[in-house]
Amino acid sequence: MAKAFDVAEYLLSKADATENDMTHMKLQKLLYYCQGFSLALLGHPLFPEAIEAWIHGPVVPVVYQAFKHCGKTPIESSGLGSVDALTSEEKGLIDDVYSVYGGYSAAKLRNLTHSETPWLGAEGKADNTITTESMRTFFPTLLEETA
Repeated sequence: MAKAFDVAEYLLSKADATENDMTHMKLQKLLYYCQGFSLALLGHPLFPEAIEAWIHGPVVPVVYQAFKHCGKTPIESSGLGSVDALTSEEKGLIDDVYSVYGGYSAAKLRNLTHSETPWLGAEGKADNTITTESMRTFFPTLLEETA
């Protein structure tokens, strides 16, 4: 199974290829969407790391710690992950997520996540983990909206 840093590295390479700035907040939200759609479409998590409901939306804490020094400046390739750890099926899923959500600003992505059940169900709780089960239940509804 790939790690969150592998997915992050692939997302960063896509942003670089499209000349689309990838801020830390935007990266966090795209990781969340990749995980959710992996659960809905592939039937398994894309990465094992936890996602938590923070004030500005979903966050993968280990990725946050690695990039918090970047603030609002665009992140370049980190070297912390390897795109080779991803299968072609996983890359295809990430490509699809990026084609839908990659053009949105970090603020737009934050606002979207703030209206979604997985974040709403975990935000402000002592255990603020966004569970894979809440994502597995919610993300198929996003697919239905676009069908």
